[in-house]
Amino acid sequence: MDAVYPWSLSKPLAVAACIGMASTYVGLLYAPRFILRLPPPASFKEHMLRRFVSAAIASVLAIIVASLLLLPVCDSQNTCMISILSAYGLRMDHLWQAVSFPIILTALIYLGPLVTAALEFITEWKQEELQCYCGAVDLKSTYRKWAYATVSMGSDIQAWRNYVVAPLTEELVFRACMIPLLLCGGFQSFSIIFLSPVFFSLAHLNHFWELYYHQKYEIYRASIIVGLQLGYTVLFGWYASFLFIRTGHLVAPIVAHTFCNIMGLPSMSCIQRGKGTSHLDRCNNSKRPVPF
Repeated sequence: MDAVYPWSLSKPLAVAACIGMASTYVGLLYAPRFILRLPPPASFKEHMLRRFVSAAIASVLAIIVASLLLLPVCDSQNTCMISILSAYGLRMDHLWQAVSFPIILTALIYLGPLVTAALEFITEWKQEELQCYCGAVDLKSTYRKWAYATVSMGSDIQAWRNYVVAPLTEELVFRACMIPLLLCGGFQSFSIIFLSPVFFSLAHLNHFWELYYHQKYEIYRASIIVGLQLGYTVLFGWYASFLFIRTGHLVAPIVAHTFCNIMGLPSMSCIQRGKGTSHLDRCNNSKRPVPF
């Protein structure tokens, strides 16, 4: 059931607050360098940790701003905080539906790659079965491989960015904080689904700066790359906004966001068989862009 918001805000104020949140989120990512004047990070891990902190601060500021705007116009002061937490999608009712339905729905988008990966996994399993002594499958070796992959991912700073920090902070700011403000500003749900991703998409414009000034891409090439990224983020933003409004749960877009980041952008090259490269490596070589 769609969430109901009993508050009332002016539309210009709601839009201005959303623009401010998006600008703050991106601006704080560059604060260590341009505002605090910290020395360049010594490693990629240190660079990411700085941005993790910046994203966390931006998320907290967004929650504070949204709460300050919603508290004065809350109908009942006794239940105001509970209502605001529910508006942010922080609730426990129907939690399993908010987790399972987005996974199933998002998996349909990647049905082709998932089926192909499953078939390749079965093929590799059968090959290992034939190679093992007496036809027995070496389960210990298989479990060891999965355990190693899990531990490696847990220590990978880029995995933390793609699968934890980016989904959590982006959905918290661009969905949980912005959408309630827009709903309270009098915008219809249909309009918000197509409007709110604009703020989400503009937050990725910093990629142009990275490509053009730091990686020395030509302006045309950088524009094409960023344009494709903006198009994808708008499409995903529509989908994530729909999930948040329809379920009223923050966990729904977070789950979908993480799933999409794991799967990555579909690559046209994955329809061609390559030597020495698995299907998942070929199809997931292009991850969904994140602001940092």
